[in-house]
Amino acid sequence: MTKTVCVVGLGYIGLTSAVMFSNYGMKVHGVDINPSVVRNINEKKLHIEEQGLQELLDRALEEGTFTASTTPQEADAFIISVPTPINSNKTANLDYVKEATKSIVPYVKKGNLVILESTVPPKTVENIMIPELMETGLEIGTDIYVAHSPERVIPGKIFEELVKNDRIVGGINEKSAELTKELYESFVQGEIHLTDATTAELVKVMENTYRDLNIAFANELSKIADNIGVNIWEAIQFANLHPRVNIHFPGPGVGGHCIAVDPWFLVEIGGDDAQLIHLSRHINDSMPAYTAQKTLSILKDNKIEGGKVAVLGLAFKGNVNDIRESPSITVIDYLQQLGLEVVSFDPHIKENNHETQTQYLEEATRDADILLFLTDHHEFKTFDPLTITTNNKIVFDTKNCLNRKVWQNAGFQYYLLGDAKFI
Repeated sequence: MTKTVCVVGLGYIGLTSAVMFSNYGMKVHGVDINPSVVRNINEKKLHIEEQGLQELLDRALEEGTFTASTTPQEADAFIISVPTPINSNKTANLDYVKEATKSIVPYVKKGNLVILESTVPPKTVENIMIPELMETGLEIGTDIYVAHSPERVIPGKIFEELVKNDRIVGGINEKSAELTKELYESFVQGEIHLTDATTAELVKVMENTYRDLNIAFANELSKIADNIGVNIWEAIQFANLHPRVNIHFPGPGVGGHCIAVDPWFLVEIGGDDAQLIHLSRHINDSMPAYTAQKTLSILKDNKIEGGKVAVLGLAFKGNVNDIRESPSITVIDYLQQLGLEVVSFDPHIKENNHETQTQYLEEATRDADILLFLTDHHEFKTFDPLTITTNNKIVFDTKNCLNRKVWQNAGFQYYLLGDAKFI
């Protein structure tokens, strides 16, 4: 029975998984190559924002069930949860997975279980991890067991979904899958489904690619709606009343470490067989430029040349401080290329991570010619527009997160992405 766990990678998934295991009967050691991340964790300071994480971390540290350092240590089970970004040519960068696996080799003993949680292209366990684990001199599948169990959670609801969501476990053999299931049953209430490692790898990438394709469809619909004078948000809501229709909503682009990245894994391995996936990626990647151009058009329609844009929201989704692959950053780049002045503000990002960023809403909106909402934070939804001082009262809502009537009653011209009527 597993009693000790070593988690390599203390980001959004690694750290939350580590504190879950440490709060559910395991002795956990966390590893991260960033010394400042390790130092902050040991001092109970978080480098990521997630509801409930502080309390669970505090308890684990105080009870001595969780430790963190920059080097692994021996354990019954090893969990690798490191980034899997894409290179500039859109191919998968699996260096972190390879190096993380290599780092645990000196500590792996007979009977250990090694689990990859990172989202990866199919065949990564087989082609990247197993060759590294063979350096232990132990027989794979008999002496040590290997599996892939991808996370299926969303920032902002990680702990709820870690417990309640079904989980996919893919082992290199039946024993590997069974041992992994036994480990996660310590806290997972959802059903745990067993399969092989490559199928599990494909399933996770499929899930995120489905969402990317659906969002691309919504973004195309938003452009069509703009041309024919229809509010696409209303149209999608009506269409989704059909019992077999579930259209997502449009936006200024797709961000985050999953949906904006994982479809490229299938493009890379699928080649000409991944044409729809490839096209959807390009559609979603085109939205930041489209959003910037719409912003410029709104200003010109109001006889404003140049002007200052107050960008509200840098995180890739609402109520988190994660800017990985955030379309907001790309929108800002395009706005500046169009000759517009930009000042940005995000209430969840407490340190300035972008040259345009300020920590003060008033500074961002002061003398602004247009307010551009790119993230649907709760704080934005509850803004009182009467308290905001701008040069021109114009607002462009790309997330349908504002109360149109409230802003119009405050004297603002309200523009909505995917609604050329601008009622």
